[in-house]
Amino acid sequence: MKVYLDNNATTMVDPQVVEVMQPFFSEIYGNPNSLHKFGTASHPAISKAIDQMYKALNASESDDIIFTSCATESNNWVLKSIFSDYIVNGEKNHIITTEVEHPSVLATCRALENEGVKVTYLPVNSEGVVEPHVVRSFITDKTALVSVMWASNETGMIFPIKEIGEICKEKGVLFHSDGVQAVGKIPVDLQDVHVDFVSMSAHKFHGPKGVGALYIRNSQPLSPLLNGGEHMGGRRSGTLNVPYIVAMGKAIELATTDIEEKMASIRAKRDRLEDALLELSDTFVVGDREHRTPNTILISIRGVEGEGMLWDLNNGQIGASTGSACASEDLQANTVMLAIGADSELAHTGIRLSLSRFTTDSEIDYTIAHFKKAVARLRAISSSFAKVQPTLGGESKACELHH
Repeated sequence: MKVYLDNNATTMVDPQVVEVMQPFFSEIYGNPNSLHKFGTASHPAISKAIDQMYKALNASESDDIIFTSCATESNNWVLKSIFSDYIVNGEKNHIITTEVEHPSVLATCRALENEGVKVTYLPVNSEGVVEPHVVRSFITDKTALVSVMWASNETGMIFPIKEIGEICKEKGVLFHSDGVQAVGKIPVDLQDVHVDFVSMSAHKFHGPKGVGALYIRNSQPLSPLLNGGEHMGGRRSGTLNVPYIVAMGKAIELATTDIEEKMASIRAKRDRLEDALLELSDTFVVGDREHRTPNTILISIRGVEGEGMLWDLNNGQIGASTGSACASEDLQANTVMLAIGADSELAHTGIRLSLSRFTTDSEIDYTIAHFKKAVARLRAISSSFAKVQPTLGGESKACELHH
């Protein structure tokens, strides 16, 4: 059996999404900016995709949703344009983010530091979440932007976006959220929360890779990242990727229709898998499952290196990860686990399992059996586990790892 449990890295494209894309490769293929019928033929489908996006996110007509190539582009666009608009050409000099953001945010912030920007990287609590009062305490009159992820790509923990948004609104500071792990997985209502910018990517909710979007509240000014045309109302240059835009609209519609039912089904499978793995001694799951996205488990197994576990799972045709796929070439300790206070040894043992609506009960059964066998084999050859075993109490739990 092949079991794919790395859905926080990417998802399979829903067959219904593939179907709606097909005509726009070789039948309705004109450049949508062309004035002839070959170009205008795609306009109804593009308009439908835009409508699907607005409906799924409950965006207002006064807001903009701009299609991009991916969320990494969207994140870069916000951070670099805020730097240009409010720091280089304004009176601000400060950006606030967290220690546990996606690499596309953290690496961009570090690059901006080289340009003279003061960046504050907020610490997280024992469950890997930044608390609203911490955000408030670091905002100054020089703060141009607060950027906090909506949900963690590694732990699945959902951040208090509504509360942080209210603080930013009160302080008159722009607020950006990387919504990649939230959109299409949990309800995202952009009229219920005050967020100025939200990044998202279709391939995280069963759309294709290579298309994302940026939500912009009230169509507020934001210098383009890409110049060279009047596409997307002059906000993002580049010929529209029609089949992928159509696909993203369909994917978000499918993901958000009856989303509570989808969440309940995924959560039931996730919880059954998590409960079974916690039967193993000295295992730890990061974060309260009630405040996680319903598909995610970040588990650490004392005495089992994450890379070794991945090797065993891969040999069993199970796809999992040790964290963000965008940082998978770096086999250092899991940065999120270090941020929440795990010791270096335990931070090397993290395995992320992330389900989707296509995950089956039989796949969960298979994973449980193979996972337990792999742990037994790896612990039997683990010198570190043998050394600490006499002093361990054998407790397994979904825990808070304290500093």
